[in-house]
Amino acid sequence: MSSDTDDSLPPRSQRRHPAHGILYVEGQPTILFDTVCTKDRKPWLATDEVYTLLCDVWADASEWLMERFMIMPDHIHVFVAATEASVVPYENWCKYWKSQFTKRHKISDHRWQTDHWDVRMRSEQTYEEKWEYVCENPVRAGLVRRREEWKYQGEIHELRWR
Repeated sequence: MSSDTDDSLPPRSQRRHPAHGILYVEGQPTILFDTVCTKDRKPWLATDEVYTLLCDVWADASEWLMERFMIMPDHIHVFVAATEASVVPYENWCKYWKSQFTKRHKISDHRWQTDHWDVRMRSEQTYEEKWEYVCENPVRAGLVRRREEWKYQGEIHELRWR
């Protein structure tokens, strides 16, 4: 059941944690937009080492496909897509890549927040609007003057709305 339409849940404005669950729609790709934060929002993500390791982990964790991503100092915005063969729930996949990163990274103070905030993209227009917003994050945060200057962004798999 979709987390956006479940009448048994309180309204979004009253939720303390995101409601998870993915609505699969026949004939449409299943693409999620997710925000994953560091524990206590500590700013340790925006480094060359973390960027490279995350790319490696995401490339290896192929049950879901990492598409576009933006790594900020204390959080990550990602777009991921289900494969036709995906049997692992997104929740489990997210926990998996975070655990793989932590095992390889080996810095005990660098920890993830337990939860994350995922939303299913329902149209190509919404998808592109969200990506445009995400691309401006480093500029809004004062990290760069132009979004093209931020080097901690990329794309592992090229998947577009079809």
